Amino acid sequence: MEITRLHVGKRLSEVAIHNGTIYLAGQIAEDTSADISGQTREVLAQVDRLLTEAGSDKTCILMTHIFITDMALFPAMNLVWDEWVAAGHTPPRATVEAKLANPACLVEICITAALR
Repeated sequence: MEITRLHVGKRLSEVAIHNGTIYLAGQIAEDTSADISGQTREVLAQVDRLLTEAGSDKTCILMTHIFITDMALFPAMNLVWDEWVAAGHTPPRATVEAKLANPACLVEICITAALR
């Protein structure tokens, strides 16, 4: 059983690849001064970068889990998501309200994708 890990840290790896499936760690914005739209854009850019590095792209997403701190932010987050997601390749998705580890973070996104 081969598992490839990218950006391995003491607590987590940003990416794990096994059996043609890519698992991304939850992605959060570094610029926590941004509003939900800005944080969502930054997180989705990180997802794009990590998927590319792992050998895939957003058209190969199998599942998305989105955690937001307040469901009142849901419409604004969805506007950014709708601009980003690949037409015809919208993945299954769950969005839940959650208290995140860093209170300044408004959104965290976890992705599972297939290799291209």
